[in-house]
Amino acid sequence: MTITFYAWNTPNARKVSVALEEMALPYVVHPVDISAGQQFDEAFLRISPNNKIPALVDNEGPENTPICIFESGAILLYLAGKSGKFLPEDPRQRVAVMEWLMWQVGGFGPMPGQVHHFVALKDEGDRHYGLHRFSTETRRLYGVLDRRLANVEYVAGALSIADFAILGWAWRHERHKVDLKDFPNVARWYEALMARPGVQRGFAVKLD
Repeated sequence: MTITFYAWNTPNARKVSVALEEMALPYVVHPVDISAGQQFDEAFLRISPNNKIPALVDNEGPENTPICIFESGAILLYLAGKSGKFLPEDPRQRVAVMEWLMWQVGGFGPMPGQVHHFVALKDEGDRHYGLHRFSTETRRLYGVLDRRLANVEYVAGALSIADFAILGWAWRHERHKVDLKDFPNVARWYEALMARPGVQRGFAVKLD
């Protein structure tokens, strides 16, 4: 049985498509058109109580029974456990993965996401304050990531689900008005990840 992956073409969904491909787990995509409000359908609510994508259903979950999972960070942790990949057993290394995964979920996603919102507003009065505030914080977060990547190849040392999580949003750097030339260590990391066949398949799969 395959995993059913409920998704749309967004950074949070791309984190999961990349992970599924890198982990070589079989899955089928079930598009949820968020522009048409399909995330509010009653059937989807039973899978994702927060009415957001991504979500997934694994019919071969724990004890070979079905399980529904929502929230991209929880999905990545679940898939890492299922596949036995990209989440180290060593406690110190695992803590590093958890730290950077939570860093992404709590900041490097919500902040550039706000940039995406404000940059699209037509009225300069509406957009100026929010765009300045969230652009400044987004660039600060890129700086945090750049300093980290000055000392390690991947954010937690070895390639992990934390990299996939962060990559989903770094993929949108042009949309949130960040030039990776300003962050050379991030640029190196980004180019190395995007050259991986599994990552390329994860971004190529049609989600909408």
